[in-house]
Amino acid sequence: MTTRTLSVPEISCGHCKSSIEAAVAPLDGVDKVEVHIDERTVDLDYDGTDATFNAIVAAIEEQGYGVPDQG
Repeated sequence: MTTRTLSVPEISCGHCKSSIEAAVAPLDGVDKVEVHIDERTVDLDYDGTDATFNAIVAAIEEQGYGVPDQG
């Protein structure tokens, strides 16, 4: 299991939190997703594969939130 925190600068409200968590939580390989509005971050526990990470980023971006390079 990999634990990671993503910076998502556009997070600003409860709707952001709800939409990101609802989009990411059901993805295969995701064990936990938690959005922190004040910090504008997303905490993740997932299976650690690049495919899962890429799917998470894509799901967040599909909700309209940019995910800067996390490298």
